[in-house]
Amino acid sequence: MVKPLDGILVIDLSRVLAGPYCTMALGDMGATVIKIEMPGSGDDTRAYGPPFLKGESTYFMSVNRNKKGMTLNLKHEHGKEILRQLVRQGDVLVENFRPGTLDGLGFSYDAVHALNPMLIYCSISGFGQTGPYAQRPGYDLIAQAEGGVMSLTGEPDGAPMKVGLSFADITAGMNAFSGILLALLARQQTGEGQRIDVSLLDCQVALLTYHAGIYFATGKSPERLGNKHPSITPYETFEASDGHIIIACGNQGFWEKFCKLAGLEHLLADDRFTTMKKRVENRDALTPPVASAVRTRSRLDWYELLEREGIPCGLIKDLAEVCTDPQVLARDMVVPLQHPTAGPIHVNGVPIKLSSTPGAVQDPPPLLGQHTDEILSDILGYTAGQIAELHQLKAV
Repeated sequence: MVKPLDGILVIDLSRVLAGPYCTMALGDMGATVIKIEMPGSGDDTRAYGPPFLKGESTYFMSVNRNKKGMTLNLKHEHGKEILRQLVRQGDVLVENFRPGTLDGLGFSYDAVHALNPMLIYCSISGFGQTGPYAQRPGYDLIAQAEGGVMSLTGEPDGAPMKVGLSFADITAGMNAFSGILLALLARQQTGEGQRIDVSLLDCQVALLTYHAGIYFATGKSPERLGNKHPSITPYETFEASDGHIIIACGNQGFWEKFCKLAGLEHLLADDRFTTMKKRVENRDALTPPVASAVRTRSRLDWYELLEREGIPCGLIKDLAEVCTDPQVLARDMVVPLQHPTAGPIHVNGVPIKLSSTPGAVQDPPPLLGQHTDEILSDILGYTAGQIAELHQLKAV
């Protein structure tokens, strides 16, 4: 079946998470992704763990499917020449080194553009290629902190908290993926590639949306509200008799339905709660009676009642519940693969569902250098003798 990016060759010089997440998405959609790693060690995440499955890092395997693995010593002139040959044939190059690192190896954007003016060069970094922080090392936790996300996350009387997953890295990877698709479209019109500059910090700031709007309007930084929403209530976590449930009364109709269902009709006549604006302003008075009503039933009882009335709600699920959830499975968001070393593994599915040209999870994450000889032979035309010499020279 045809995929949207069939025929697109991606040179993947990225490692850890943001870059590999981006290139995984490109591979899911049909691009040929060549993951280039340092001989002997490879991507840092090959050593991240536990857990490991038969020596293979589950972290690495989670974001490196649908790629061909190649080792290349970019400190060796023969290794550099191989990369130059790939650049001449490639459509996209993705890297997430600290700004300037590739320049020192002879692969700056200008140098690569001279080799192949049609190639799209995507750089992902902590703080971007320009600005006073450009040379600072950037990690997910730092971006969450300096991008304002941690100041908004956690209980009001508690410490700032990071999001429970690598939020900054993954959003940067998603934006890099989008940027590459836009650059491919632009290339159809201009005939030339371009540079894409994505930073973890920029992506976090872009996500602030209505929180930033609150600051712009008031001049005051929004405070942490835990699981509460700054502009909607009730829209938060409530404790049922046996666990927690999310109740999200996002408009007046849902609020009125909920009050009737929960035996709180008297609140509908209370002038403090007649509009969303008033409910938010009087949140401290509203929350206790709502919380008291929710505690009278189990979370499943509430879930069934709220669902029946069409009131948005949700159960707080752990990963075991998520990964076995019938909706998740029906949407192919858990996919089995056979790995050459680890054996049977599972990875997340493709979240973008296309009706005519869908992406797919097909190939397991590569072993270190698994496809080096294949790429040298099939893509670059090296002979068996030349490949053997490159191995002997430790250029690959």
